[in-house]
Amino acid sequence: MPEINVPSPQPQQELNLKKLELSALLEITQAINANLPEAALYKIYRFTLLAQLGIKRLTLFVHDDQWKCEICAGTDMDFSRASLPEEILALQEITKVSKLQVEKKWRCFDIVIPILHNGKVLAFVMIGKIEKYSSNLDALNFIQTVSNIMLVAIENHRMARQRLAQESIRREIEIAREVQSMLFPKSLPNDRDVVIHASYIPHSSIGGDYYDFVEIDADNFLFCVADVSGKGVPASLLMSNFQAGLRTILRQNADLSTVVSELNNLIFRNAIAEKFVTTFVALYNRLTRELSYVNAGHNAPILLYEDNTHTLLNDGCTMLGVFDVLPFLNVGKVQVPHKSVLLCYTDGLTEVFDEDEAEFGIEGTIHFLKRNRYLSSKMLHLELLREINLYNEEANFNDDITLLSCRFK
Repeated sequence: MPEINVPSPQPQQELNLKKLELSALLEITQAINANLPEAALYKIYRFTLLAQLGIKRLTLFVHDDQWKCEICAGTDMDFSRASLPEEILALQEITKVSKLQVEKKWRCFDIVIPILHNGKVLAFVMIGKIEKYSSNLDALNFIQTVSNIMLVAIENHRMARQRLAQESIRREIEIAREVQSMLFPKSLPNDRDVVIHASYIPHSSIGGDYYDFVEIDADNFLFCVADVSGKGVPASLLMSNFQAGLRTILRQNADLSTVVSELNNLIFRNAIAEKFVTTFVALYNRLTRELSYVNAGHNAPILLYEDNTHTLLNDGCTMLGVFDVLPFLNVGKVQVPHKSVLLCYTDGLTEVFDEDEAEFGIEGTIHFLKRNRYLSSKMLHLELLREINLYNEEANFNDDITLLSCRFK
């Protein structure tokens, strides 16, 4: 620590100083033990230094994400918007301001006292116009000590508050994840006509992908895969809205044009910011083997025939929620031969890149499907997910992945 030459106090002055220090320490300790809020602790700290220790000029800068002036007293200068000089930020010991190369406004203070905890600087106390009895080194060390006690307590308050906030967020996410899991169908058909299997791998705790299956009547069923722009809770909330809307509309009308138009209107009215939904919605008739579908800006599902040729299902409209009225809407229709396989997916599957930045893409998906079409539905999904992991073992998947396959018997 730089040498600070101060006169030795007289015995009576020293006794008075110790009494003041004891009183100040007691008041700070009582305030901390009373678990007072941070604003009250700062107020008591200010009173302790100004009134009890006789300091006439005081500024306290505290670090909480960034440096902030929490106390400024005894000076006409406004330090609330001031940025601490680099020379002050570099200090680790009590230092005279006169030893520093700083702007004139900082020279209204005599001493800078850094407050450290576990090697980290929590704050800087700057004092000026100090009384003679508080200008000795013991008094300065006491100010550093009492400041450390108070600021560590405030830091603990802040960390406890952060922990509570994080716990609250964690619980909210857990509830959202539970609610989201309830949106997915509890069972998928495996009967004489078709086997449907689905897999969902969220990028985070909750995501914006969705799949569904709805039995319309004995001969017809609807299934869909959807992807909301963005991630996390906002995407999950919009997807919940989508699911509720779809189920409500289907109770009244199963016409695909009407279903998709109504869904678009719902999302346009309820989406926040620039949220939108891409979806593939299909209606299958068990008797006629006709698949009617609308692809609303979604990745094209792959319909693989028994002879290993394939068709991409692209007919439809724009993504939902962008326009109040869809500018165009086409319902695609295709006959599904026996022993065909349909794979629906979200872009988290295809947008995986190898070390040369080559995308796995739809071509990689088609090639995989042709090689593995005779696997069981469950194994088909597991092997496909394994394939994209092997495609780039260092890959960090940046999106949810949803697979829904239909094996037509």
